[in-house]
This record gives sequence, structure tokens and C-alpha cells, in this order.
Amino acid sequence: MRRAVRRDVIGSLPSNSGRLEFPREARLVRRGEFDTVYRAGKRRSSSHFTVFFRANQMPQSRFGFSIKKALGGAVVRNRMRRRMREIVRCHRQEIPAGWDIVIHPKSAVARAPFATLTADLLRLLQSA
Repeated sequence: MRRAVRRDVIGSLPSNSGRLEFPREARLVRRGEFDTVYRAGKRRSSSHFTVFFRANQMPQSRFGFSIKKALGGAVVRNRMRRRMREIVRCHRQEIPAGWDIVIHPKSAVARAPFATLTADLLRLLQSA
């Protein structure tokens, strides 16, 4: 019961298959990787997100999430991070391969419906 409640808050769909993963190889984890994307990459914005992207010459795209403290307390920021990670996890096959992508949410992400966020983020990522 508790997991179902949590899933409703995040806005995700239950996953019964192992094909929708978000492995460590698909993540940007080091500060230097983020800095390289900021310095050498391009930027796109929408009403909910700012996305920085840079070609990485790899067979898959890697994703990083950066959320400012000004957007809210730890609970709010972690909820935003979980929602963005769930969008990427569920739609990773639809996102073009070969990019390092850093996603910055705006304050509207905390209140927006999950479907709206999904459509907005996918539109931004496919324009890369």
C-alpha cells in the first residue's frame, strides 16, 4: 500500500519489466562531467526546465539533474528529482543517443501535473 501511495505522489507507472532501467552508466555523477556540459554544451529552455546538452561520442546518452536550494526544502527538491528521473527512466529509448544532458527544473515543476512535465521534457530532449 505504501509503495502505491508513493508512486501516486511521484506520478510514475508501475514497472513489471526490467527493461526500463536507469543504470549508473546512464548518469552524470562527477562534477567535472557537469562542468564540461555547462562550458561546451548548448542550452534549451521551456516553462518547466532548462536543459544543457553536449555530444559525448558514446552509444548512449547520460543524464544529470541539478536542483537549486532556492526551489524548496529537501523534501520538495527530492520529489522534483524523483519525478525527473522517472521521466527519463520511462522514456530513455525515445531520447536521442550520444548526448550528455543536465536538467535544471524551474519552480513550476513542484506543482505541475506529471503528464505535462513528461511532454515538456521530452519535447526539449528530442530537440537536442
